[in-house]
Amino acid sequence: MTASTSKPVPTNRIEELFARLKAEARTAMIAYITGGDPTLSASAQIAIELEKAGVDLLELGIPFSDPLADGATIQMAAGRALAAGASVPGIIDLIREIRKTSQIPIVLFAYLNPVYIYGFEKFQTDAIAAGADGLLLLDLPPQEAARNNELLSDQGLKAIRLIAPTTPPERLKEITEASEGFIYYVSREGVTGEQTTLSTDIAERVAAIRALTDVPVAVGFGISNPEQAATVAGLADGVVVGSAIVRRIAEIGDTPELPAMIADFVRPIAEAVHGTK
Repeated sequence: MTASTSKPVPTNRIEELFARLKAEARTAMIAYITGGDPTLSASAQIAIELEKAGVDLLELGIPFSDPLADGATIQMAAGRALAAGASVPGIIDLIREIRKTSQIPIVLFAYLNPVYIYGFEKFQTDAIAAGADGLLLLDLPPQEAARNNELLSDQGLKAIRLIAPTTPPERLKEITEASEGFIYYVSREGVTGEQTTLSTDIAERVAAIRALTDVPVAVGFGISNPEQAATVAGLADGVVVGSAIVRRIAEIGDTPELPAMIADFVRPIAEAVHGTK
């Protein structure tokens, strides 16, 4: 009898995370930071401390000079990171640094331009080798990816997609079919930024997405405190907190205490998401 030569299908940290949390009936705490803000070395330490504080998945932004989908908080973070010397190769090195001590799932948030300049195939190869798990290209519609073979990844970097409140039904089906890892539901129109209140139709929108796919749904845009996070955790598979973290990084600045102080801010939010507060 000839032994099978088939290789096992490689697993992905994102898929492993959501499968585990589903079995545990828990929601994922997801945190966004801009890579290189205030420095690449500080970002590495912040990432490690965020995981210790209860963050399940890290969204790592690649700074870009024209971040049109982002509000002022993240735009300024991108500017600080670029001024400090952050670049696509630097962010890939940052992932390698995080991977020395952590296996937290990492999704890269990027605009098309810097990835295109770096080269799509090279970017995907290098990002995966460094330890990235997913990629969300903020200004790449799924139909454009489908028309361009060079934009498609078959190497294991999961294609994370955005869905907005204004997404029409026909586009909703198209996006869900093209989604991998998890879907990021943007709970408000406009750009990123903290909000004092939550949108009132999150439950309805998440239900509509779930009716079309088994891919987990994470909700973000504006969530900034434990109370908001707990509410959304009861409706979705993941809760994303970004601008609130980035704003505090700016307020604290590049000091040795920065990573621990960011962890102190995020910990009660993570506890609320996990239902342990």
